[in-house]
Parts: sequence; structure tokens; C-alpha cells
Amino acid sequence: MADFQTLDLAIDSGLAVATFNRPDQMNTFNPAMIRDLLALFDLTDADDAVRAVILTGSGRAFCAGADLGSGGDTFDYDKRTGREDVGGPDRDGGGMVTLRIFRSLKPVIAASNGAAVGIGATMQLPMDWRMAAEDSRYGFVFSRRGVTPEACSGWFLPRIVGMAKALDWTFSGRVFGAQEAVEAGLVQSLHAPEALLDAAKEKALEMTSASAPVSVALARQLMWQGQTMAHPMDMHRVDSRVFASRGRSADVREGIAAFREKRDARYPDTVSTAMPDMGWAEERPFA
Repeated sequence: MADFQTLDLAIDSGLAVATFNRPDQMNTFNPAMIRDLLALFDLTDADDAVRAVILTGSGRAFCAGADLGSGGDTFDYDKRTGREDVGGPDRDGGGMVTLRIFRSLKPVIAASNGAAVGIGATMQLPMDWRMAAEDSRYGFVFSRRGVTPEACSGWFLPRIVGMAKALDWTFSGRVFGAQEAVEAGLVQSLHAPEALLDAAKEKALEMTSASAPVSVALARQLMWQGQTMAHPMDMHRVDSRVFASRGRSADVREGIAAFREKRDARYPDTVSTAMPDMGWAEERPFA
């Protein structure tokens, strides 16, 4: 188990629940959180006991944006220290996190328990299902801090909510309520604060408990990576290879046998050993 500084991690019944544990700072984002999140998804990808990942916060916030403890120097790369081991001085740490979530082999659910502002909102964009407490608030506040949208949000946000809403939120930098987030498609469901985590666990089990883990991992990558493709034929080339690989697998034989015998399937393949090569690089070079 990784030694996290900013997260508490509990793994039970196939679910990894990671909770930001800086409530006195409203779980604001710092270099230690970058390292912890990168390590978290390395850990969950490698652990075949984990079927899905839930990310939530402690206290009044999911993550209230960047830690502004350095004042006006907070976003000045020339004056940053303590992040040389997480991509160097010129790379956006939030973007590293979102790209790592994008590459996750397990479904990822956001259980947003309070303020989700700045990186607290943008890190949720590559997650597969976003749930929120009814009193949660969101904000893409970058223009009000003199910076620009980060963490690949210029790619993710318009795809999720449409260009007009993405521009409205990022131009104005206003903070808005969870109901508006649901209406725009940023959030899929609202819950009473005390019921949020249980609802997230229920959703995670609904997504994964009866499915083959390798098939889920591949479906996640096909759906997300498909967003980068220019033509359906590009996806056809990839999913044909993947489908053929799965068609020869022990999981298929078990899945069909279980269906015909009217019993629960016991899929033998594991994500750590049975993922086929899908033909794309994990991450393009950064320059």
C-alpha cells in the first residue's frame, strides 16, 4: 500500500475509496496531492481485487482548487519548488493527474461532497460517473485568478457539456450550484450529503459486479480513446482487434456458459495479466 500524504484509501468489496484528507485546507491541491493521485491510479490499476475507484473529500469540500499558500507566486512556474519529481517545472500537474485518470483501467466515480473548484472540478472531467451532494458547488474560476483553464479541460469540458456552456463557465469564472451542474450534464445525479458515498458505492457495484474486469477495462479505453479519433474507421480498426482478442479468451467461454446455465459468471482473466495491446501509446511525448 502506498504511503499517501493527502489521501485516505480503503479497499473493500472490490471498491477503492480514496478520500482527500486535508479538510482544514478544504482539500486544496498541492504537489503532494499530485504524487498521491498518480500513485493511487498506479496502485488500483495493478490490484486485481479493485473493480472500481471512488474519489471523494473530507469536510466541506471535494477539492477547493489550488493551494494558494504561495500567494501571487502560486502559478509562477519559475518560482515553484517541490514538484521536480512530478513532471518538471513547466508541466501542469493537474493535467498529469487528469491524463492518468484518463488512462485508468478501472471505472472511476467522483463523489463530490462539497466545493469542487478549479482543479477540484477539472480533475473530475475524465471520471466515468460524477455524483454530487445536493449542496455541492462547482467553479471553473481560472479567469478570476488571472490564469487559464488547465488539466486538459479545454479538451474534456466542451465534450461533456457543449461549447456554449463550457465558454460560459470559463469566461465568467462563476461558481454555480449542483443543480446547474446536473442540468448541463457535468453531474449525473444528486444525493443527500449523508447518502452520497453509499450511492457512489452502489453505482460502482452496478457498473462492475457482474462484468468481466478485462472487458470493463477495455470498454473504458475504447470509449475514452475513441474521443480522440477522427473517423469511425479508426475505431473499427482498434475494436476489431480487441474484439477478436476477447473472442478467444477464457472469459468468453465462462460468460457464455454462465448465461446458458443461468448462474453467476466467474471470470478467470485479470486486468494485470490479460489486457491485449490496443495499439496506442499510454501518453504522447510532452514538449
